[in-house]
Amino acid sequence: AVKEKGVVARQFGLAQNYPNPFNPTTTIPYTLARTEKVRLAVYDLMGKEVAVLVDGIQTAGSHEAQFTATNLTSGIYFYKLETSDQVLVKKMTLVK
Repeated sequence: AVKEKGVVARQFGLAQNYPNPFNPTTTIPYTLARTEKVRLAVYDLMGKEVAVLVDGIQTAGSHEAQFTATNLTSGIYFYKLETSDQVLVKKMTLVK
């Protein structure tokens, strides 16, 4: 991280969920560089949206979202973090 005037400069980032594989709940950590509108959603392998975890304005800094997949089948899922100008995607595995 870059330090400026004693403050750590934050970056836009999406970390790996934990635990992974998971059943039925996992945590998705992410970081925002500035206060902005954010959308964090989960998709199946076919690209169908199965959950929206965050959809609104959030402050800069570190955040975590919980995802519970009680009604979903085992398999690979993708989670996507979107802002007005950036998109990050990661993969997670649900094992029941």
